Amino acid sequence: MMIRGAGEPGSRESGAIDVRSFSFSYGKASVLNGVSFTIPARSVTAIIGPSGCGKSTFLRSINRLNDLIPESRHAGDIIVDGRSIFGAGTDLVALRQRVGMVFQRPNPFPKTIYENVVYGPKLNKLTPRDDLPALVERCLRQAALWDEVKDRLETPATGLSGGQQQRLCIARALANDPDILLMDEPCSALDPIATQRVEELIVQLKVKYTIVIVTHNMQQAARVSDVTGFFYKGDLVEFGPTEQIFTAPSREQTEAYITGRFG
Repeated sequence: MMIRGAGEPGSRESGAIDVRSFSFSYGKASVLNGVSFTIPARSVTAIIGPSGCGKSTFLRSINRLNDLIPESRHAGDIIVDGRSIFGAGTDLVALRQRVGMVFQRPNPFPKTIYENVVYGPKLNKLTPRDDLPALVERCLRQAALWDEVKDRLETPATGLSGGQQQRLCIARALANDPDILLMDEPCSALDPIATQRVEELIVQLKVKYTIVIVTHNMQQAARVSDVTGFFYKGDLVEFGPTEQIFTAPSREQTEAYITGRFG
């Protein structure tokens, strides 16, 4: 499944995710107010803003995890692979295979390291059984974890350190062969050394994957992202190259947030 911009169905480089006047609400509470922007392919996009501004709601809308919340509704559209993710006949299982998710806290399954990685491909019958060992090695190498766990693949994943567990969750997401990786505060529960490992991994993975990361950490956004979007009270205040956002923002509100005057 290639990810292409809606305007040019044959061109991936036109934009991996096209967000069009997208609004979202829970019951009567409006969370996102008609945001529009294009997330470029094979890059890292950081979504920043204070708590409650709609960052995580937006992220979870990309693979429709918010559908699980009662009384939620949306307007506008999100285009992935040249098609609306809300279109009739959208296969949510296929969408979530192609749009992987890494959550704030590491959530390995209570299974072995090996079984964590192969869980999705086995469940969805994506990979022949004989090819699973090679898949495990490839994904653990991509997640910079193979050398640390190759001799204990049959041990419980819950025995890994927090940083190792988060990289295992990244490997588990990669095993489904996604085009897009969504990361919701992936380092907030990690120590500085583990955070550095995950940040280095994010930069390496963008060569192949489109990555969208929600973070409260301004330094992290500046270090790992190519483009940044600043959300405030459900609005997209500013979106552009990260260097510009952090050194010469066009909106006073963005500068105030970046410099710590509020948030």
